[in-house]
Amino acid sequence: MAVTAVVLLKFAPGKTRQAIQRVGRVKGVREAHIITGPYDGICMASGKDMQALGTVVISKIQRVNGVVDTLTCVVVV
Repeated sequence: MAVTAVVLLKFAPGKTRQAIQRVGRVKGVREAHIITGPYDGICMASGKDMQALGTVVISKIQRVNGVVDTLTCVVVV
């Protein structure tokens, strides 16, 4: 069963636009946007299961140049 999460993102100063574009190109990310508030960006990520979702967040999104912090909120249906 597919698992979806909203991932809140914090970026290094001056890296927001570049980082959000890179996050948006990550396989497993459906959409990515710059936002206002305590976080700089938001994206919708998914995987076939929790382990796959974890791989998307930890091995792909968190390794994008400019991403300094994430908060993953799993969607409950």
